[in-house]
Amino acid sequence: MTLLSQSEETATGRPAAGRLRVVLMLDVHDGAQDHFLDVYELLRHQVSAVPGHVSDQLCQSIDDPSRWLITSEWESAEPFLAWVDSPAHRDMVRPLHGCVRDTRSLRYTVLRETHGTRTIDSPAAPLRPGEHHPGVPAAPRPGPDGVVRHALSFTVKPGTEAKAAELLGGYRSPQARVDDTTRLLRTSLFMHGNRIVRCVEVAGDLVAALRHVAQQPEVRAVEVAINPYLEEDRDLDDPLAARDFFQRAGLPAVRHHAALKPGQVQRHAYLYPVRPGCGAALAELLGGEDEHAAADPGSPLVRATVHRREDLVVRLVDLLTDPADDPATALGVAGPHAAAVLTKLAEVDAEHPVPSTDGLRHLLAECAMTPVTDRRSADA
Repeated sequence: MTLLSQSEETATGRPAAGRLRVVLMLDVHDGAQDHFLDVYELLRHQVSAVPGHVSDQLCQSIDDPSRWLITSEWESAEPFLAWVDSPAHRDMVRPLHGCVRDTRSLRYTVLRETHGTRTIDSPAAPLRPGEHHPGVPAAPRPGPDGVVRHALSFTVKPGTEAKAAELLGGYRSPQARVDDTTRLLRTSLFMHGNRIVRCVEVAGDLVAALRHVAQQPEVRAVEVAINPYLEEDRDLDDPLAARDFFQRAGLPAVRHHAALKPGQVQRHAYLYPVRPGCGAALAELLGGEDEHAAADPGSPLVRATVHRREDLVVRLVDLLTDPADDPATALGVAGPHAAAVLTKLAEVDAEHPVPSTDGLRHLLAECAMTPVTDRRSADA
């Protein structure tokens, strides 16, 4: 364990609040150890120059020489998360891909330390069950109906939208059954401009379901075919690069509400023009409004899921009516003050003010995503 030196402590004798310990577990290819050590030697000083970095250690397993650890300490989670999600980080660690079979990153807040007879407690409070660091998406969890909801979002090069839609809409559905405990229930794919959003609903293990889908020959062929059209390069033949891409593309479900209501439903998706820094507040607003609408027997809203990553907010809704007939509910702002709050959190056209009917319909048209596919298994 790396201990804080006296110079690294604050005047009160405590470490800086919320220090972060990162444990990177690596499985190095047989015969690649020397290359791995050379790469680490190149990287260690680059990483140490990243703002917020405190220290790091390279460790090798004493019972399996192919297993290594890189532990690092950061002033807080924020600078690490900003760096690890950046293009600079991806470029920096790319040389590792040729010598490392697999990696796993674990992140921990430093809460208490022992230095001989002296102990140091961090002011950071332990997270309670169900809580998560505000800069880190919560792990996908099943809803009350036992379904795990998640989405992936990425962009294609402008001008290639039609070709991308053709590729993504033309393949055969993958097998729904993953194993005895996991089934793929539904996949809905939408586009808005050059942005693609794929929403998935899974009973069981989400990671197992996504891995299962990625391994299907039909899906694999489509993913390879669409690569030239993506704005961000990816290499699906490199497991680490592929996993990194899909992690960055993740669009977690942060709110979901549903109710049993009779009638034929239609699925729609909306991409909101979020003001910078307002993604979390908008997702909370929409989730609260959906909760009320789902509980209202007279509302046409049957189900709604809000997906968010930073300021990217997508809402998937199942309605009993045409969205144009009730644009406020379709947009998730049917409450008396919700539309006014929305104008503070999203970019709304001044020529079509909300909450006027014209403004709501104009915003609905601006936010509406184009459906590409909606595939359901027999169990959905």
